[in-house]
Amino acid sequence: MYITVPCIKYDNGLMVPSSHEVVMELPLAVFVNGRHALTAMVSPTMLEEFIIGFLYTERIIRKLEDIESLHIEKSKEENRDKKEKVDGVSPLSASVLTKDPFSIMLSGKTVLSGCGGDTSYVDADSLPKIQSDLVTDVSTIKSIMKETLVSDLHTRTGGIHIVGLFGPEGKICIIEDIGRHNALDRAIGYGLKHSVDFSRTIVTCSGRLSSEMVRKCLMANIPIIASRGATTTLAISMGKQAGLTIIGFVRSQKMNIYIGAERIRNPE
Repeated sequence: MYITVPCIKYDNGLMVPSSHEVVMELPLAVFVNGRHALTAMVSPTMLEEFIIGFLYTERIIRKLEDIESLHIEKSKEENRDKKEKVDGVSPLSASVLTKDPFSIMLSGKTVLSGCGGDTSYVDADSLPKIQSDLVTDVSTIKSIMKETLVSDLHTRTGGIHIVGLFGPEGKICIIEDIGRHNALDRAIGYGLKHSVDFSRTIVTCSGRLSSEMVRKCLMANIPIIASRGATTTLAISMGKQAGLTIIGFVRSQKMNIYIGAERIRNPE
């Protein structure tokens, strides 16, 4: 997930040779039924979960069983002179076959590590409504956010986002990635592989809650998303229309519940 690289550190007027841990980033090209569906800049871990989660939130698949095969290997387009390698890490290529050979008919999209990217394959006007009777309390939101943010990798590098998926029994998984969208796809993919009932789950995040983060929660029927950071107006608008609960700035004894406050109890 990280390597140590040389650098010159400036500290209190002095410049000295040093080193620092830097998160790894590599391109992953995904082909579905022979068509290029995605090129993402990702952290080199849990790639299968990322692909499954992405295909699910884009409605290329509807359930895990829609995938007949999934293979990940070094990119066939890799330059053999090794110049395309970065510290020994090669570009990767994934090939997915689905039971429906026509499940991907559009040209590929690109997802950057900066959490940007192209438009989704899913029409925003046709997003599903949340179907869940989940209710939780303020203390649970504070507790799971605190658990999410404990990260040795973030302490070492300062260069990753963190997404947690929690259920009635507590932590399901906590995912780290250079992009929060990638991390959420991984968490959803992990949930699919472990038969998680998403309608009983809460997502936590270290970074901003954008419309894309909201869209992925809606596609997976995750009723609550909470973050240490801010949210956006479009995220709130989309979430309100679909019945999602959005919570921002969860820090110490404070939080902002922007929409869906009926799901959050305050015993105090």
